[in-house]
Amino acid sequence: MKKFVIEPTKERIVAQAGLAIVGNLLNQTNLVSRLNAYKLPDISRYPACSNGDVAKSYIGLLCQGKSDYDNIETFRDDAFFALALDIQRVPSSPTLRQRLDQAALVEKWKTILHEESLDLIRHTNAEISPVYAKDKPYIPVDLDVSPFDNSKTKKEGVERTYKGCDGYAPMFAYMGQEGYCLHVEMRKGSVHCQKGTPNFIQETIQSARKLTDQPLLFRLDSGNDSRDNLIILLENHASFIIKRNPRKEKAEDWLYIARKYGICCEEREGKKVYLGSIPETIQIKDQERSIRKVFKVTERTISRDGQIFLIPEYEFETYWTDLEVPSHVVISLYHNHGTCEQFHSEIKSELDLERLPSGKYETNGLVLHFGVFAYNLLRLIGQESLKKQDTPLKKKTTRRSIRTVIQNMITLASKLVFRGRQWKLKVAETNKWLPVFTRLYQAFY
Repeated sequence: MKKFVIEPTKERIVAQAGLAIVGNLLNQTNLVSRLNAYKLPDISRYPACSNGDVAKSYIGLLCQGKSDYDNIETFRDDAFFALALDIQRVPSSPTLRQRLDQAALVEKWKTILHEESLDLIRHTNAEISPVYAKDKPYIPVDLDVSPFDNSKTKKEGVERTYKGCDGYAPMFAYMGQEGYCLHVEMRKGSVHCQKGTPNFIQETIQSARKLTDQPLLFRLDSGNDSRDNLIILLENHASFIIKRNPRKEKAEDWLYIARKYGICCEEREGKKVYLGSIPETIQIKDQERSIRKVFKVTERTISRDGQIFLIPEYEFETYWTDLEVPSHVVISLYHNHGTCEQFHSEIKSELDLERLPSGKYETNGLVLHFGVFAYNLLRLIGQESLKKQDTPLKKKTTRRSIRTVIQNMITLASKLVFRGRQWKLKVAETNKWLPVFTRLYQAFY
């Protein structure tokens, strides 16, 4: 094995060339002007490091999968970091922490980040793929709570979550099969998932209407089986599939209903599955609306390996829906709701946000909004990269993972050169990601 000689150089070697693409996307928003126009309490009108520079610096960190404030010190003397993101002055770690603490005291920054993220998705004409129910397209909107494990910390708001760990339990709303994040709400760990959800659904519907005119299909799990949610969705003409909470219902009772109203299918010897639905009515403002209660009841008398049961086993699952499609289609559409767990994982792992950086609850809420903004940026880059087959990855996919975007498009090595009154990024011609990197930079310029 050859021995390498390691020595310093004055050449500008860049390890995050993909931030140039992030900078192009940020320049298509009004994020900087809106943040700079808003005066924070106890911060001068014209601080040495502007609000816009602080925001873009932190977004630049998150797009590399770094959430800790101290990581900004690496880029304070990095010419490319400032050039790529159009930053006049990169903040220090204390300035970044203090500015976010001050910004978290007001809701304005969260509102601006939320609105500009949606505007960017709309401005770039991002494709939002529907799901189909009986040949009719619906834009899926998945709402779910995801526990953030912050065990062994003394951060404000850290409480016992339903997963059995200490942390936070924020709620997210994702849109389309691509998984763009529509909305996020920070919550303490012990807060029940239904608390505040009706208002969250209302805000999510308003956000979704800004991005599409197609019918919406909301999918929620059994923790959000509430009449309040059904009423809001029906009033706003949004379709839904909500898994019901069985509460004290018995499988034997549902077996009786299934045998009476359902269709039986014997999947194998000793296993029968009943599918069907029964109508229900719900009262909304002196008006009765009809919805369906879809069920799937499983009866097992013989196990998979041939063991005969002395007492049959019964399982059941039921759903609320207003879709007029076969029961198996409703159940299949709901099972696709599980994909949002992948989106949770990308925010928590790839953006390094599970263990949030601040000890203050409100600041962590603001950081989460920054995380959603960065997540949507990276998702836009990933989806744009799929439009042509010019990447070295040959496996066909409909959604580029955030990890792939960070590893191959953001952390791309290059050399920064100033020549002929132009800044140039020189990437090795043997790099297989050079064609897609060039195309992405030009697509968002």
